[in-house]
Amino acid sequence: MSRRYLGEAFDIHGGGLDLRFPHHENEQAQSRAAGYGFAQLWMHSAWVTQSGAKMSKSLGNGLLVSEVIERWSAAALRLALAQVHYRSMLEYSDSVMDDATATWARLAGFVARATDAVGAVSADEVGGAALPAAFVDAMDDDLAVPRAMALVHEAVRAGNGALAAGDTAAAREALVSVRAMLDVFGLDPMDEHWAVGSSGADAAMQALDVMVAADIEARAAARAAKDWAAADAIRDRLAAAGIVVEDSADGARWSLAPRD
Repeated sequence: MSRRYLGEAFDIHGGGLDLRFPHHENEQAQSRAAGYGFAQLWMHSAWVTQSGAKMSKSLGNGLLVSEVIERWSAAALRLALAQVHYRSMLEYSDSVMDDATATWARLAGFVARATDAVGAVSADEVGGAALPAAFVDAMDDDLAVPRAMALVHEAVRAGNGALAAGDTAAAREALVSVRAMLDVFGLDPMDEHWAVGSSGADAAMQALDVMVAADIEARAAARAAKDWAAADAIRDRLAAAGIVVEDSADGARWSLAPRD
């Protein structure tokens, strides 16, 4: 099958880490014995687990994508799966999906706001844009996706700052950079597959991001003015609405509170 579709030799063979021996060794031995180069690189991925157990047919704890996207958007699911290093276990849970949903809302919300401010950017421009060197280095380092995604979030923060300052040139630069990096993961929010607002869930999360972003900016202004009471009141109001705000050296980020 691989020779039919990929040729006698191809770059990458993927599979679960439990297949390293003897399954993949047997595949390689059989192919090379037949005179074919087979795969150049073998990438063994960790499992998606649920309640600490590997999802598998034998355990009967697998989930169909069609079932998952009845509760969460397809983009949030792809983001949840894509942002973890391929050799790291991913524990599937409501909390993980809630976090991915909130993260997608922040990313898509920035893209929507920036596009409204600076105008539409074509897919050709996004596809031809030079990726940040640090992003390329991260992806070239055994697909260090968490490092690469951190750079996406840095660019979003810079873009939000540019929008707040009215710097449309910097905002447009950030917009193109964010979309180009997300496009590597098949997650450009303006792609036709998940255009911003293409579903009710995405539209609702985009609206939530706009409102929460405004509160976070107001809280940052209160903290800068040392008006701690006002800052705490904003944080408490968001917490009462199920929004968790976390402060870091790179600024505040929000997520949905874990479900009971």
